Amino acid sequence: MTDDIQTKIEALEEQNVRDEQKKGRGGKQRRPKKDAEAKNQRSVSEESLVEKLVSVRRVTKVVKGGKNMRFSALVIVGDGKGKVGYANAKAREVPDAIKKAVGKAKKRFVKVPMKFGKTVHHDVNHYKGSSRVIIRTAKAGTGVIAGGAMRSMFEAVGIHDVVAKGMGTNNSYNVVRSTFNALKMTESPRDVAKRRGLAIQDLNHRRKVLSSKKWIDEVQG
Repeated sequence: MTDDIQTKIEALEEQNVRDEQKKGRGGKQRRPKKDAEAKNQRSVSEESLVEKLVSVRRVTKVVKGGKNMRFSALVIVGDGKGKVGYANAKAREVPDAIKKAVGKAKKRFVKVPMKFGKTVHHDVNHYKGSSRVIIRTAKAGTGVIAGGAMRSMFEAVGIHDVVAKGMGTNNSYNVVRSTFNALKMTESPRDVAKRRGLAIQDLNHRRKVLSSKKWIDEVQG
């Protein structure tokens, strides 16, 4: 019985020694390697983000004591692989406003389905206030045919071939908002099949049948 107790005591002492060896200075346990690797991956992913500064303007607020001057920044952030978000923020200095807007945009990421990872699946027309946006698919090698804030949005999301046109207001905020909403409206064949309760093969078959019927009607007519 005494031998068993002695062996248990020795085992506990060895375990305590091992635990003390694992601990670092000040009695704190060292972080495992997995946490360091995750932190490195997070930093690499943040470095790979595409940040586009669309607009910076000076704004003032009239208060009882006078006027408070600040800067407003509109930023688009994307990973170049189908995720994008935008936000605007205000601060007393321009770098602070940009940093705040980037942080807010990262929390508003949405996934945009892309065809072959380069263009949108279908054409989109969207209205937002007095701003109208038309986005059309394009063949490989077409490039980004768009200007201003729309081009920044496409570059951030990772679209390489697209033809787009903005009509109405030239306000950067409205253009960015309408382009963002138009990209959110795009759907892939998989999403449409899931929404309609069909298989992708049936959806493609119906599309081919309808297109062939349309062509026959045009020829006969």
